Amino acid sequence: MPIYEYTCIDCETHFEKLVRSMAQVIEVRCPECGGTHLKKGWSLFGTGQAAGGDGAIASAAGSCAPTGT
Repeated sequence: MPIYEYTCIDCETHFEKLVRSMAQVIEVRCPECGGTHLKKGWSLFGTGQAAGGDGAIASAAGSCAPTGT
């Protein structure tokens, strides 16, 4: 499910909208002015990376691996 960032051309408000399907046609309105003159872009998303960097993720993932015993 993509998250799109929008900028309202009328009032310059920035907001995000979660879209359940890329094929879904939705009407998006600005939450501030209700306008439909919007500029759309892709939003960045988090990956769940820990503050410790990649090593912390690898360490945590390794502790979840089956031991085979």
